[in-house]
Amino acid sequence: MKAVLMKAVMVRDFGAPGLAQVEEAPVPTPGPGEVLLRVALAPVNFVDLLVIEGKYQFLPPRPFSPGKGPVGTIEAVGEGVTTLAAGDRVLAMAEQGGYAEFCLAPADQCYVLPDAVGFEAAAALSLAYDTAWFALHARGRLAEGETVLALGASGAVGDATVQLAKAAGARVLAGVSSMAKAEAALAAGADGAVDLSAPDLRASLRAQVQALNGGRGVDVIVDPLGGDVFDAAVRALDWCGRLVVVGFAAGRIAELKTNYLLVKNIEVSGLQISDYRKRRPAQVRACFDEVLALAAAGRIAPRPVAAYPLADYATAMEDLRARRAQGRVALRMGEG
Repeated sequence: MKAVLMKAVMVRDFGAPGLAQVEEAPVPTPGPGEVLLRVALAPVNFVDLLVIEGKYQFLPPRPFSPGKGPVGTIEAVGEGVTTLAAGDRVLAMAEQGGYAEFCLAPADQCYVLPDAVGFEAAAALSLAYDTAWFALHARGRLAEGETVLALGASGAVGDATVQLAKAAGARVLAGVSSMAKAEAALAAGADGAVDLSAPDLRASLRAQVQALNGGRGVDVIVDPLGGDVFDAAVRALDWCGRLVVVGFAAGRIAELKTNYLLVKNIEVSGLQISDYRKRRPAQVRACFDEVLALAAAGRIAPRPVAAYPLADYATAMEDLRARRAQGRVALRMGEG
């Protein structure tokens, strides 16, 4: 029998976006515990750039189709899957395969979308809001009434951090790359904005935080940037504050002298969200239950999606890297 074919971005050699080609590949068959997803939208994430370029810490064997966290409709289910059925609309936290018309995903990492949450909203939530939720609650141990500094607030994780922290009853400061981006962060719910382009950031970041927070540092910082911003931000923590490292979008992996942790009684921890999906799936499901409920109730507002056709995946990735796109970048496989 002739295989049914689909279009997919296939990585055969690691390198810059554009090296991989859109090819025809067989539509996969779901195995035990898996579902086959007809992909509507696949979010484009900074981590996808790292995977395609061979710079990520976990790299799949080649050839493979990249793309984490696609959304769409279940086409078929594998043996033993009883909680999902063909026709269900889901956010599927697949580790790869999303840049294709069909994708396999573990059934226990698929989350049925409420009627009020469309595919575009779900694509905007994917990998950003679960990362922010775990940074705030699992790693940052955020308590109601505490103050959060969301670095990179104009990015997907930063914006999600602002909104989820506000929904949890926190006071929120948004770290933005220029004050021209402050208005959007304030509209998302931030109580104030910190200019990360200010001169002498090592001193000025802390001074800005204290000026906005009654002379105090902040209780929780979520940092997807690293580099010089991390160096400055750790000094803006209050006594017993917690900083959570979620990425290095600024390009440099920062280093820290641990005596500074001791003298201020502060913590720096890291978050690799994929490990939670593998090791604590029940906690991830609780996360998505809350996030999807907040979205359905209108208490968080996922960003609009800038959707590109699959054939333009390289343009989408370069626009993401250069911060040219408006809204959350995604690839559209169909009208969904």
